[in-house]
Amino acid sequence: MTTEEREAETDEFEAYADLGATTENAMDIAETSMDRVRELVPDETLADRIRQKSVHATGDPEFQHLVRFTGATDEEPVVAGARAVLDERPIVTDITMVKSGITGRGHDCPVRKAIGNGADLAAETGMTRTAASVLELDREGVYDGAIATVGNAPTAALALADCIDDGTRPAVVVATPVGFVKAAESRDRLRAVAEAHGVPAITTVGRRGGSGLAAGLTNELVHVASDARNDEVTLP
Repeated sequence: MTTEEREAETDEFEAYADLGATTENAMDIAETSMDRVRELVPDETLADRIRQKSVHATGDPEFQHLVRFTGATDEEPVVAGARAVLDERPIVTDITMVKSGITGRGHDCPVRKAIGNGADLAAETGMTRTAASVLELDREGVYDGAIATVGNAPTAALALADCIDDGTRPAVVVATPVGFVKAAESRDRLRAVAEAHGVPAITTVGRRGGSGLAAGLTNELVHVASDARNDEVTLP
């Protein structure tokens, strides 16, 4: 394989990994899908865009009612997230799957995952690898000013809540950990801590959630930032 062929293959892979429509047919499908979502979800505020994305990501019109915004207004965490994107702040996910779902277009934010860090801490304490990885990155100051996204692990959300309680200040938190054990409780804890310390947050209630949803909501922050950059929306 020539260098040119390898570069072409890499470009094709990166375009696919962005998980965005690029062909005419794909754009038609994406636009039709969002048109149908807008028939089911209000389209008046920046917070509505997050609600729309939750419905689009889950295929469930009722999911719009499960989204919660922590801030002075529902729009505050959306604005905080968009401004963080414009400022090229890091996007930090809990696991690889969420990181893989973050779009590579429309921003210059470094994107990294927590998992893979903190192995020694996990071995010493017996805590989960995701919790230990969050704590390890927090020790390095990674979460301050970052977009902190948790899509899978409730223990990662609980660890992030502890970090915020201890003084860490992400620009915004997006948390939709999924499951039957500690998922709902972890988001309750994050909301309480975020509200107490003035950290903007987008979370959901109940057991449902997951990596795809977290990535989708984070990507919508990127899209809002892109629209602000192009003067299509005004950030308060």
